[in-house]
Amino acid sequence: MQKIQKILFPIDFSEKFETLLPWVSTFVDKFGATLYVVFVAQDLSEFSTFYVPHATIKTFQDEALAAAQKKMAAVVQESFQKFHKLETRVVVGSPAAKILEMVKAEGIDMIIMATHGRKGLERTIFGSVADKIVQGAACPVLTIHPHKA
Repeated sequence: MQKIQKILFPIDFSEKFETLLPWVSTFVDKFGATLYVVFVAQDLSEFSTFYVPHATIKTFQDEALAAAQKKMAAVVQESFQKFHKLETRVVVGSPAAKILEMVKAEGIDMIIMATHGRKGLERTIFGSVADKIVQGAACPVLTIHPHKA
């Protein structure tokens, strides 16, 4: 049997991630794995082609990062108390790219993540983070639609 010692669970702070917790718990318990929970704050510098003073974007990005770190601390207290081996991260960048970087840097053995089921123009504009992760990850990826968990 494959050893799974590190499981990555990317979240977006919507309530939807909580519907996946029974699945996450099952895998973490089964393998005695460490759970890594990550939130990726979108890098706003990519919108710098619009006329917004750079200092304003930087200030807003810093405030958003600080808010995300506070939110992560609150979410851990509310939803992740039962996970004894837990690592959390809040990072800035492109969600798919940052998740894949973390997989490589931390030696992640498995990813469990929600799909959002975007369609049409929304999918065209935002793409699918889950698709990019499935295509780019060097480890197994379990994707679960939160409404069907």
